[in-house]
Amino acid sequence: MNDLPVDRARLKTQFPDLTDEDLEAYETVTRRILEAKGPAERGAVTRDVLERGRSAREKAGSGDRLTEAERLALRYLDAVEKMQGTTVKPT
Repeated sequence: MNDLPVDRARLKTQFPDLTDEDLEAYETVTRRILEAKGPAERGAVTRDVLERGRSAREKAGSGDRLTEAERLALRYLDAVEKMQGTTVKPT
């Protein structure tokens, strides 16, 4: 876990609403982002995951089953929102 910019314990302390599942998704996706080559590719990976997470939220809200990739993206989106202190609640 030391290969990430911020360790799990610090995130959990700073953002107590994060669950273990949130942290796992954050770590998994952050590793993918960091493995991308260059800022443009990292940005593209980030945008793709966030868009997939938003779509997954809508899909789940409709009662549809999510793929594993969609579940991961949605958990990552949830984690990022918790860390940003988002006051806007998802619809």
